[in-house]
Amino acid sequence: MAGTTVADGGLVERAFEAAAVELGVVPGTPDHAEKLAYVRATMGESKISVFRHLFGTEDLARRANTAFEKAYGDLLDGGLVEPIPGARAAIEELQRDGRTVVLTTGFARVTQDAILDALGWQDLVPLTLCPADAGGRGRPFPDMVLEAFVRTKAADGMRQVAVVGDTSYDVLSGVRAGAGMVAGVLTGAHAEDAHRASGATHVLASVAELPALLRGIG
Repeated sequence: MAGTTVADGGLVERAFEAAAVELGVVPGTPDHAEKLAYVRATMGESKISVFRHLFGTEDLARRANTAFEKAYGDLLDGGLVEPIPGARAAIEELQRDGRTVVLTTGFARVTQDAILDALGWQDLVPLTLCPADAGGRGRPFPDMVLEAFVRTKAADGMRQVAVVGDTSYDVLSGVRAGAGMVAGVLTGAHAEDAHRASGATHVLASVAELPALLRGIG
């Protein structure tokens, strides 16, 4: 969602700052810089998985994740989130074309719901998924893509599934799931070279280009 259909103005990094302070990571130190670099490199991954890597123990990871979710929610309350230009129209156009759209995220459900509420998108699509909805493993694992396939029953096989995202982890999850189309978009965390290196079949300026692309492919 963030970076693909939703512009959050860098709220992930700002919320990480709050989580890091909560766990005693001092801004301006090499430790802080190293952890922030890892957060940037793993955009799209389940946030609890990121914190497990950064802080080592389950207790510290959960403390960091709770602080992150609270900080992100507080920032959302400040109105600092909006749709990527053309994203809602693209979703509605895809659905008019008879396609089923599922929104997935590396955030926890509470954060995902807060974003949907902030945008007025709670009823926009028939299904939204976070890592916990797919057994707990987020990207780059294929689990959320496969869960969407199983739950919606909208396709006869994975070759009829298109995965679109702004990070290399989004692309990897689609490739690993066997999706017929895996597109990277340039409105978020990673550039074209990262998408191509991860196996993207297409790179789009934004998700707004997706309906026309799919109609062209058939």
